[in-house]
Amino acid sequence: MENRVASFTIQLADQGVSRIVFSGDWQLKNNHPQADSVLTQITQDNHKPQSISFSAQQVTIWDSSLVSLIYAVTRSCLAKGIKVDYSELPSGLQSLLKLAFAVAPQKQTSDKAAGSFVSRVGTYSVKAYAEALEVISFIGEITLSLWRFMRVKARVRRIDFLEIVQQAGPEGLAIVGLISLLVGLILAYIGAIQLNQFGAEIYVANLVGLAMSREMGGIMASIIMAGRTGAAFAAQLGTMQVNEEIDALKTFGVSPMEFLVLPRMLALIPMNPLLCIYAIAAGVLGGMIVSALALGIPVPLYWQQTVASVGLTDIAIGVAKSVFFGVLVALCGCYHGIKCGRSASAVGEATTSAVVSSIVCVVVADAIFAVLTGILGI
Repeated sequence: MENRVASFTIQLADQGVSRIVFSGDWQLKNNHPQADSVLTQITQDNHKPQSISFSAQQVTIWDSSLVSLIYAVTRSCLAKGIKVDYSELPSGLQSLLKLAFAVAPQKQTSDKAAGSFVSRVGTYSVKAYAEALEVISFIGEITLSLWRFMRVKARVRRIDFLEIVQQAGPEGLAIVGLISLLVGLILAYIGAIQLNQFGAEIYVANLVGLAMSREMGGIMASIIMAGRTGAAFAAQLGTMQVNEEIDALKTFGVSPMEFLVLPRMLALIPMNPLLCIYAIAAGVLGGMIVSALALGIPVPLYWQQTVASVGLTDIAIGVAKSVFFGVLVALCGCYHGIKCGRSASAVGEATTSAVVSSIVCVVVADAIFAVLTGILGI
């Protein structure tokens, strides 16, 4: 059978009723009229019908091209207050149009809300308030789980705890050592450029030792843990949320806080301080390498100056902060994993949010500790 050209005719009826009759083959591969031409003929001679009906009884074959045209014409007619009748269209075409208009109002509402400043401020405020309540609730639940753990009533599997310790601690030594060594090198070079003007290159040991022990050791270890372990926590728990494994645990009466979140937090609390000490040692080693090779300072003299300038108080401050940083990294990673959505994209968003929030929390907490130590004079 030969293809018939896609066309339409407009039949004017009494009492302001127009009837659009489609005929021919309405397919994307064929040339067919556009919505503009249909609307032009409907409103020609300043004629505005009260109602429009569509008929596709003479259409031999159709695809999405006919659906999109009727959809565009209908939207324009409804915007002008013209009623539309689909009773003469095939049931399949009616279903597709009904589905298209079922989604359209939601999009219009979201666009309108996005364009209004007041609406956006209100939406963000409500979301921020709801998320703040969720964070407080999460912290409360994990605090209760810790209390039950101290009373030996929490359900924590030892094997899970040991596996997470292995992942967060020994498996992270290489990256933590490399980054901390490079940070020590950078600090030593920066200090050498300035101190060389006064002939005080030996004080590079003071600079590197104090910076690594009080600040950089804990911060670098925690940031690496945020990007490595915190992201892994969010991805693991988010995937379990997508697979409905967390729902299954709740069904069996097992608390996800005790079974999933608590082992991860208990693993990071001791591992982060140990990694901090390791990072301090690697940073001091980096400064020692620069001093020995670039400044000509003997290794024993550099070590003696470091021991004289860095006290146990400085190391204790850095290690104590790293304990708190480890708790923050575990909280952020587990929170975004538990609150993850039910899709693959939601897992990616949860992982990104966990890393970003962990780093921000670590930096903000370090700034607060710096102010407090300054006020206390330690």
